[in-house]
Amino acid sequence: MGKGKRTPLARRIIGDILLALAVLLLADALFVMPARIDAVVLKADYQEVFTYEIILCVILLLCALDVRFNLLTRWKPVVLRVIGWILRTGLVLFSAVILFFCGKVIAGGMIQNAGQADYAIVLGLALENGEPAPDLLARLDTARNYLEKYPEAKLILTGGNAEGTGRTEAAVMRDVLTEQGVPEDRLILEDQATTTKENFRNISEIVPAGDPVVMISSDYHMDRAVRNAAENGFSQVMRLPAPSRFLAYGANMLSEVVLDLNDLTK
Repeated sequence: MGKGKRTPLARRIIGDILLALAVLLLADALFVMPARIDAVVLKADYQEVFTYEIILCVILLLCALDVRFNLLTRWKPVVLRVIGWILRTGLVLFSAVILFFCGKVIAGGMIQNAGQADYAIVLGLALENGEPAPDLLARLDTARNYLEKYPEAKLILTGGNAEGTGRTEAAVMRDVLTEQGVPEDRLILEDQATTTKENFRNISEIVPAGDPVVMISSDYHMDRAVRNAAENGFSQVMRLPAPSRFLAYGANMLSEVVLDLNDLTK
């Protein structure tokens, strides 16, 4: 390859970064999601999200390969080069949208401004083989610490999606917390909802939407949770993100991006 045709250094670096990111996200999704689908009740919903996660990863991967190796516009026939530029433009724009929403998810989980409130909302997470997933246990640890700091506060535990024995996410959370010494009279169950949006519609019947509340959920889920709460009239939401598993963060972040894009297209 002649000197004039060598890929510029900046482009090679950007391409390598994008390629590494796309491969890491794809590997994380392939590692995390199939096992989760096999363990949860709502298999079809998780399968659909997983399918879209793979599509997003493929888009990022194709964009990275094109940036790194100039795949789409290296052809001499003008028609092929024009088609290549059209495809490249689409890949770049869609990849930019994906990365923007990834950034929103990451930034949303970094904000922590929880203060005193009468109620803290603990969002549920699909049970895995009938047991609380590690990220759900982390949410409960965060919630218990909040109760210790604010003795007058109560927790609203959310989540339906009953598994085989009939136990809902909210009921499982209650059992875990009471076993850890949290008085049951400090726990309120909202165990009818099957989605985050339904959670807040039901919670608005328990807590006036204008009252301040604390939101407790996993860091990757915080941005969408606060937005869903605002859509249902909760204007004073303080954030208290719970840490999530590092090795599953990529797959969880992609899931949030898929659901964000789904909300955007409705």
